[in-house]
Order: sequence, then structure tokens, then C-alpha cells
Amino acid sequence: MTGWRLGYLIAPKHAVRTLQTLHQNVVISANSFVQLAGVAALKECESYVEEMRREYDRRRRLLIPRLEEIGLKVHTHPVGAFYVLADARHISNALAKEILEATGVALTPGIDFGEGAEGFLRFSYANSMENLNTAVDRLADFFRQRNWL
Repeated sequence: MTGWRLGYLIAPKHAVRTLQTLHQNVVISANSFVQLAGVAALKECESYVEEMRREYDRRRRLLIPRLEEIGLKVHTHPVGAFYVLADARHISNALAKEILEATGVALTPGIDFGEGAEGFLRFSYANSMENLNTAVDRLADFFRQRNWL
């Protein structure tokens, strides 16, 4: 994810202390300037958040059909994220590294997100429409060269 990271959790009262302990051991705390930015975002940025939500939806609607055109099946369409898992089990388990070296397009192997995602590739659409189109064009060329398309 690009940018500063900040989050919060709404949980049942009985789980809060356990979650606080887990959080403290994982990230300790957000910097004070990030906390202030979070307050400003919650109070003043609703229109920007909605604009970005629409933009991510637009990017998702561009990326999924383009991935499927080059033979990567998307079994589940994301509804609350800016990444998609595309099924590449029919091609290669080492495909993400090979794609990066050949095309300059960075992907994440699905196995990094659990055994259920092994053989999948994780695509982020937290980028511009222009860069997404360029990336998929490069992937299409890469797939054509290997007769996968």
C-alpha cells in the first residue's frame, strides 16, 4: 500500500484488550503526525474518500477483464480492496519473478497470502489507469511470446 498507514478497529468489548496486546506487539503505534492526518481524514476528507473509492472501482473494472483476456481467471471479484488474485496455476509457480524480470511488472505470488492462494498472482490496482493498461499490455506480450495467450 502506498502512503502513510493508519487504521482502527471496532470490536466487541471482551476482545479489545487481547487485540490491543496483539497490536502493540506488531506495530507499537502510529506516529503522531499520522494520527493527526487520520483525524483530518475522518473529519474533512469524505468527498476525497468517495472520489478514490470510485476511482479504485474504475481501475478494478478495467483490470479484471484485461487479466481474463490474457488467460488469468479471476474467481472472486474484490469489493473492498485494491488488489485482485488471478489464477495462474496452469502456467507456473515461479511466474511472478519471471514476469518481473522480463516485463518490469511487479506482482506478488499468491502463496504469500496463504496456501489457498498458491498458484495465483496478486495484482494491485493502486496505480493510474495508464500504468495499469501498460502493465497488462506488457503481460499480454509476455504471454504471447510463450504461447499462453
